[in-house]
Amino acid sequence: MRYDNLTGVSSPFGDQAEGLRRLLARTAAHVVTVVGARSGLGATSVVVNLAAAWGAAGKDVLILDEHLSTNNVANTLALKPRYDLLNVIRGDKTLREVMLHGGDGVQVLPVARAMQALPRLDEAERDRLLDILNQASRGMDVVLVDAAAREGHSVCASLSGDEPLMLVLNATASGITESYAMLKQMALDNGRLAFDIVVNKVKNASEAKAIFDNMAQLARRNLDVRLEYMGYIPVDEKLKRATQLCRPVIAAFPGAECTGAFGELARNLGEARSDADADTSGLTRVMQRLIRQARPMNVVSAIT
Repeated sequence: MRYDNLTGVSSPFGDQAEGLRRLLARTAAHVVTVVGARSGLGATSVVVNLAAAWGAAGKDVLILDEHLSTNNVANTLALKPRYDLLNVIRGDKTLREVMLHGGDGVQVLPVARAMQALPRLDEAERDRLLDILNQASRGMDVVLVDAAAREGHSVCASLSGDEPLMLVLNATASGITESYAMLKQMALDNGRLAFDIVVNKVKNASEAKAIFDNMAQLARRNLDVRLEYMGYIPVDEKLKRATQLCRPVIAAFPGAECTGAFGELARNLGEARSDADADTSGLTRVMQRLIRQARPMNVVSAIT
């Protein structure tokens, strides 16, 4: 049993994280965690279409879907899951039975209920969780995490300052305001110093860069936070239509303007990873985060 460094309260999750490092020591997947300041700002659409772009390029992609709402990845693709990761942990279903097929090379694993249940899992169930996540990620080229944000706080808030994270910045007044509030919260409360940014729903590249530059200057001046520009997604009726059809735009409308934008975003993220000395720790850290989400609740329970 390990102890939390800040509280001194015993926590089983330290041991689980160490076990996770061993399980995933040979995994070299490219991990991209995507979040929006709130639901409805386009993060899930970015995840779905980014996964499709990588899949079309011959990559094997796993999406970890942290959303419980109807606007999650599975329902966006009309996959209608009946079971999820929690069913596998409990032994009700196998991983094969709950894994969803989202198109060429893309797999979707619903994990939201399992994350919420973490504080109530016993040691054997936590061990099983780690084994299942290892099985799911084995052989994948990319792991995309569609991270949920609730009540103004991201479940990614436990990420350390050097953990890769891409924020979908919606180019509306409210979207910009809410995104800056999230940047501020994660910088002040969690010490995050860097974010990748994709600007969503803009007319063109010039508008996207202007919005990004203003945000980057504000973040640098007030928060000492560095933002990296990854690309933009233009306003495109074909994307809206593809969403209505429950298909990635790259599959529904290969010639659409936003199809090219998602392809460019995938290339930019791939180049950023190459420049950043792609080691094998990215997926390990993401899985550790999923486990650490339960720690605050566990600590409170232990104290009370």
